Amino acid sequence: MNASQAPQMIRVMLVDDHNVVRSGLATCLSAYEDLQLVGEAKNGLEAVRLCRQKKPDVILMDLLMPEMDGIAATRAILEECPDIKVIAMTSFDEEKLVHGVLAAGAISYLLKNVTSDELVKAIRDAALGRSTLSPEAARVLVQATRGTKDPLVDLTEREREVLNLVVQGQSNQQIAEALVISIATAKAHISHILAKLGVSSRAEAIAYAIKRKIASP
Repeated sequence: MNASQAPQMIRVMLVDDHNVVRSGLATCLSAYEDLQLVGEAKNGLEAVRLCRQKKPDVILMDLLMPEMDGIAATRAILEECPDIKVIAMTSFDEEKLVHGVLAAGAISYLLKNVTSDELVKAIRDAALGRSTLSPEAARVLVQATRGTKDPLVDLTEREREVLNLVVQGQSNQQIAEALVISIATAKAHISHILAKLGVSSRAEAIAYAIKRKIASP
């Protein structure tokens, strides 16, 4: 491989209060020639100081640490060095942690059960400005979004009529006849209802409607 083909080096810093975790991550990074470990810190305060010296491209940031947690450290680091990409890496998927560190400026959120390949891909993506969210973190964000907005508000009057008929056990043909519309239109209404409620089947839509007392069977 000539110089023009050599991979661009990504400077990585580790921040975790557990020595064994940092050691394992360091060993993982050493297996990839485009990743260079430039520093390790055992808490947020140490990370902020070390970051000024080492100027990493990407930081793997634990969240629950003594002296200064990962959320505060992420905020402090990005205030000084906004070009650094912070990947939150923790064992927890609590909503306050996910929202807290992403609000502080972290580009990605991973759980520590990721594979080496998944971790390295997230580091490379972060260096390019691309985010990676663990499925657990993505679920937390989706649930929080659903919790702040009632999907029923988005249903049109016609869609509410269709939903009521679905709850009553009416087929697409029966719904079409009852509302004097085509079967294709009835199917389209049902697809829109499922999408707006965030469910994937008629049965889930029925359960949702009954739970919210929108309609009764």
